[in-house]
Amino acid sequence: MNRRVKVLVIDDERDMLDNCSRIISRLGYDCITVSDSSRADELIERERPYIILTDFSMPVRNGLEILRIAKGIDQDTVVMLISGFATIPSVVEAMKEGAFDYLAKPFSAEQLKVALDRAMKHRSLSEENRYLRSQLAKSHGFDNMIGVSLSMRKVFDTIGKVAPTEANILITGESGTGKELVARSIHSNSPRKSKPLVPVDCASLPENLLESELFGYEKGTFTGADASRPGLLEFANGGTFFLDEVGEMGINLQAKLLRVLQERQFRRVGGREMIDVNIRVIAATNRTLEEEIKKGGFREDLYYRLNVISIDLPPLRERIGDVPLLADHFLHEFAQAAGKIPEGITPDAMRLLEIYNWPGNVRELQNVISRAVALMTGEVIGPADLPEHVRENGTALSGKVDTGLSFKDAKKRWLASFEKEYLSDLLRRHNNNISRAAIEAGIDRKTIHRLLNKYRLGL
Repeated sequence: MNRRVKVLVIDDERDMLDNCSRIISRLGYDCITVSDSSRADELIERERPYIILTDFSMPVRNGLEILRIAKGIDQDTVVMLISGFATIPSVVEAMKEGAFDYLAKPFSAEQLKVALDRAMKHRSLSEENRYLRSQLAKSHGFDNMIGVSLSMRKVFDTIGKVAPTEANILITGESGTGKELVARSIHSNSPRKSKPLVPVDCASLPENLLESELFGYEKGTFTGADASRPGLLEFANGGTFFLDEVGEMGINLQAKLLRVLQERQFRRVGGREMIDVNIRVIAATNRTLEEEIKKGGFREDLYYRLNVISIDLPPLRERIGDVPLLADHFLHEFAQAAGKIPEGITPDAMRLLEIYNWPGNVRELQNVISRAVALMTGEVIGPADLPEHVRENGTALSGKVDTGLSFKDAKKRWLASFEKEYLSDLLRRHNNNISRAAIEAGIDRKTIHRLLNKYRLGL
């Protein structure tokens, strides 16, 4: 045992401190003891112990307060509570706040040894997971987005190029693909990063309320306007303005937004004074704005003002190789928040995740993994921990066919499922090397390219 691994014991009983010190030192740890709980923050800050054992009931500061102090200084610190008087509700509260374990007094030397061994394993796994996730983010992502597929690497490359510019950006893609994450990444890598990014959801408010939110209003403009109020455009001055679901904005309000983009000025609702504004606009939509223009639902001139540079986010079903990365990332994120130490996702469960179509995209995968972590009883996520609709999707290639369709349509659907899963697994095993994949499958490269285009699967 490395003598630099420090264990801090906090207890107001001198006998307890002496006994713990003797046992812990014999186990090879560097043990520090203190009977005055008011000195806890000073010692934790100075000594940075790996593990803390603290009595639950003490004068000045109790175990729960010590736990909060320790986690505030170092989130990875393993804190175990010791007490002969703690109630079940108080122990549960401590566990929710991040306590690793609870030892009831009196405990034996063997019980303490087992608890310390488990604590060391937990600490080591936490540090390893943090390191692996940091390396993953560096090699397979951009800011808070992860992906190894060619389509996502192109997105990361585009973000890196456009972020330093002042060009307006239009982000397109299905719901749940991460459009707001892209907008935040562009802002955080731009010269405007020290100023605010102000998001507004154009789909969540009726047009009159959205206008007031955007432009603000003057006192007395309408019933209830007891005082003047600045709009979100004013709050965004100097920064970035993010218009989410801009395709939902009414045609009249589009005209007013166009004037802001052209003249960099606007009036509050009911006001006369022109207000100057310096903003960069990033807009996002899950609609095809070209089609909306043809139908008269979106102004063509506004479209070209917003769409100086476009970024199209691929749906998750087209991102070969990204589902395992994302699933593992979400698993450790949610498990850490729940105080669990997962070993991973079983191959059968991962196969179900990979062949599922993900109509809700990354957001749906995030919810599925969050649910699985909450329900898992062991150290791995298996098929039983996944929602029924995800499990049922995997039965299509095991012989289950939708007999509610015509023979022709049922065969077409089954064949499409087979081709997509076969191709995805084949390319994943060969690290997206089409030549090696074609040799193993006994088909030519042109067939693989044709299937990639047919199912819009981006490498």
